[in-house]
Parts: sequence; structure tokens; C-alpha cells
Amino acid sequence: MDVTVAICTWNRSAMLRQTLEQLTRLRIPPGVAWELLVVNNNSTDDTDDAVRSFTGRLPVRLVPEPTPGKSHALNRAVREASGRYILFTDDDVLVDPEWVAAYWAAFHRWPDAAVFGGPIEPWFAGDPPAWLVRAFHQVEYAFAALDLGNEPRPLGGHDVPFGANMAMRTAEQRFYPYDPRLGPRPESGLRGEEITLVKRMLADGATGWWVPEARVKHYIPAHRQSVRYIRQWYHGWGEYLARTLPPRDHVSFAGRPLWLWRQVIESELRFQVRRRFAKPETWIEDLKLTASTWGQFRWYGAAGRQDA
Repeated sequence: MDVTVAICTWNRSAMLRQTLEQLTRLRIPPGVAWELLVVNNNSTDDTDDAVRSFTGRLPVRLVPEPTPGKSHALNRAVREASGRYILFTDDDVLVDPEWVAAYWAAFHRWPDAAVFGGPIEPWFAGDPPAWLVRAFHQVEYAFAALDLGNEPRPLGGHDVPFGANMAMRTAEQRFYPYDPRLGPRPESGLRGEEITLVKRMLADGATGWWVPEARVKHYIPAHRQSVRYIRQWYHGWGEYLARTLPPRDHVSFAGRPLWLWRQVIESELRFQVRRRFAKPETWIEDLKLTASTWGQFRWYGAAGRQDA
């Protein structure tokens, strides 16, 4: 088997149907053997029926993963994959018809590379609010949007792919499991499962390439086009930062560093004031800071230490 396309899904059967329908339009290069692996991460809707309805139209294989959490589902996909390469996308994504062909060409162009990634374009439900349009570039990571340019380039540093559009050579991927303490799961909004893994691989000497022709669109529903959603996302990012970055000092009160108490109060007050009077490009930065600070505040508390 040459290629496994892997999708992990949880209770999004309607969106998943659109994703699978788009996959039927893929142009598969001649001679390439591929499979579609859908990992059902303990869904309670009609996900299984949605997947089975594409039997005969797609080389689909449905696999259950009962343990909740995106990382558990990703690790199951890696264990089950039959392809020499795994192409990851999500259940709310539309891939370009040339998506597989673009990655296949990249695998041959850079045969020693283990990691690949491509552009993720936002696909808004309806018209996004004006403030989000103006400030979108500043919060695009919260929407899994990514564009590193129109030319191939090595991956590394802050330039790493997102899971909605990422490819891995299976042999290397199996040496690097996804950390089940990271990634979306029912009891936690902690982020970073994919970028943590990719950065580890690259730090250990693996090479990666940006593939600009491997394009996808990521759906952004109306409820995510909101201050509330951005706050929630950066709250989870703050938890990730608290877990992964070294502490700035050891002086604390009630389990939290003193600098964090000061920052959580100052940043929240600044956001609340500027939200009313400043332009979006200004207060969106305040929102990011206060939300990530609250995430760190939670992690340093008793609940955060328990998550660790």
C-alpha cells in the first residue's frame, strides 16, 4: 500500500459526509494504491452510517477508538495505517482534487524527508464579522489556517504543518506517538499534540518540506467566528505553554507564580477596556494574551497539576 489517508472524527457526521464526498473527487496518480482510514473516536451520532454510505465509492476502512481524545485517535490511525505514507486531514476539511497527487510528487522529489505540510485556507460559514476579517491574520492559528508561501521550503522552527493538512512517512511516524496528555479531549482544551510531535521529529534530525500545491479548505462555523471561541482556543494554548515552557520564577501564591497573578489581572482589565474603544487589530492581541494567561493560571492551579 502506498498511501493511507487518515481522518479522526467525533460527532460531526454531517460535516464528515461533505469531507468524504470531496474525497471522491481526488485524482489518484496512476499506479498508486491507497486507502481511506476513518477513526471513530467514540462518537454518539450516526458517524458509522455516514462512513459506510461511501463503501464502493471510496476505499474506506472504519476503525473504532473508544478512548476519548484526539491523540488516542491519531495513535490508532498510525497503528492501523497500511500505507508507506500517511496523509492526515480532518472531518471538517475539503481537500483539493490534486491533494494526493501533490503529496505523491513531493514524496518522490524529497525521498529522504519524513514530514510534509500544505496550505490550509479558511472556509467561513456565511460572512465573518468585520472585526474578524480585519484581525484574522493575527489569530489564524486558532482556526488552523496556514500559508507559508507559494514556493517549497524546508520545515523547521515555527514553520511546521497543522494536522488538518499534514503527511508523514509511516516508518518515522511510528517512532513518535502523539502524547495523550495533549490535544482536544472531553476534560481538557489543551492544545499542541501535532506541533509537539513534528518539532520533536525535526529536532531529532528528520527533514520536512512545505508543499504549496497540496491545498485544503477548513470549515469555520458561525459559532467559532466569535470572541468566545478565540478566548477558549488561546486558553488551551496557555495551558500548553505552561506545561512546556520552563517556569520564570519559583515565588508563588496558591500554586501560581506571582508574575502570573499580576499578568492575569492586568491583561484582563486591558482587554475589557480596549475591546470597547480600540481597533480590532489592537484588542485582539489583548484577547490572546489574557486568554493564554488564564490558561496558564488554570494549569498552575490544582486542576492543572492534576491534568499533568
